[in-house]
Amino acid sequence: MTTETKKTPFYKYHVDAGAKMVEFAGFIMPIQYSGITAEHLAVRKNVGLFDLSHMGEFEVTGEGAEAFLQKTTTNNVADLKTGQIQYSCMTYEDGGIVDDLLIYKLEDGYMLVVNASNLKKDYDWLSSHAGDDVTLTDLSDDFGLLAIQGPKAQKVMAELTDYDLDSMAYYNWAEAVIGDVAVMFSRTGYTGEDGFELYIPVEHCDKVWLVVSEAGKKHDLKMIGLAARDSLRLEMKMALYGNDIDKSTTPIEAGLSWIVDLNTDFIGKEVIAKQKEERPSRRLVCLELEGRAFPRTGYSIYSGDAEVGKVTSGIYSPSLEKPVALGYLPRKLAKSGSQVTVEIRNKHFPATVVKPPFYKNGTHK
Repeated sequence: MTTETKKTPFYKYHVDAGAKMVEFAGFIMPIQYSGITAEHLAVRKNVGLFDLSHMGEFEVTGEGAEAFLQKTTTNNVADLKTGQIQYSCMTYEDGGIVDDLLIYKLEDGYMLVVNASNLKKDYDWLSSHAGDDVTLTDLSDDFGLLAIQGPKAQKVMAELTDYDLDSMAYYNWAEAVIGDVAVMFSRTGYTGEDGFELYIPVEHCDKVWLVVSEAGKKHDLKMIGLAARDSLRLEMKMALYGNDIDKSTTPIEAGLSWIVDLNTDFIGKEVIAKQKEERPSRRLVCLELEGRAFPRTGYSIYSGDAEVGKVTSGIYSPSLEKPVALGYLPRKLAKSGSQVTVEIRNKHFPATVVKPPFYKNGTHK
C-alpha cells in the first residue's frame, strides 16, 4: 500500500469525457461530468455508470475465517450462504465504528469491500486480530470496479450477460462473462436504485469498459461522478464514513442497529449492548429545511438558543428540490416532527426531523 496518488484503470475515459478530476482517498477521481443535478437525476430516472475502483477489497480465507469475522464484524456472518452479501460494520472496544463494509460469501472464504479512505487502517486493524488460522489478503489493486445504477440498470446488464437477472435478489453476487472476460458482479449499490457492481480483473478493464459503454448507448447510460454519488446516497440516509459515522459514533446512535447481532460475540459488543438497552443519548436524524439554503457539514443545529448538534452531511436535494441534512440530535429531539433550526451564514433556517429515507421511490429490489 503506497501513499502516492493513484489513477484508476478507467482514468483516461474520465479525462476524455471532460470530467472534473479531484484527489479523493489517494486517487484522482471524477467529481462530475455534465453537472451534479443532471447526473443525479439521470440515475434516479434512467441509468448511470460509476467508477468505484478506489474501493478496497480484502480476501479472508482459512479454517478460522468465519470465527474471525464473527469477532471483528457486528452482523452474523454465519447467516451467509455462498452467493450472498451482508452489510456490516467493524467496531472498537468502546463501540466506535472502525468502518462499514460489505461481506461477500465466497465458495472458500469471504471478500470484504471497504471504504477507500480507510483501506490501510482497516487492513491493519483486521491484521491485528487475525490468528494463524486466517489469511487476510489485500486484493484492492487487482480489480477495477464499475457500478451500473438506476431504474434501467437491469436493461443495461441484460445487454452484457445472459445470466437470469430476474431471479437475482438484492445483495447477491454471481459470475458472468462480459466481453469475453470472467467477472464477479453483485446486485448492490449506494444510490437507492436498482443496480449492479462489477469486479473486473485490472488487466481486462479496458475491454469491459468499452463493452459496457457500447451497451449503455442503447439506454442513454450517463457517466456519473462522486458528487452525485454523494447526493444520491444522502437522499437514502446511507451513512458516509468520516461524515455520518466514525470512531466517535456507534452503530446504535447511527441507526444501524439492524446490522448488529447481539447473539454474536464481536469486539465492542458489551458497550453496544448496554447502549441499546439503555437507549443512546443521541441519534442520527434526517432534517428537511425550509428555503433554498445549502446545509453543509459542520453547520450548527439549534433548539431555541441552544446548540444541540452539527450537520454531518447536507445537500440541496435534486430529487426533492429542497435542502436536506443529516445530523446527530439529543434523543428527545430525534423524533419525527421535532423542530430545530440550522445556522447557515449567520441566519437560522427552520428544519423538521423526518422519517428516513428522504427519497422514498428508489427502485432497488
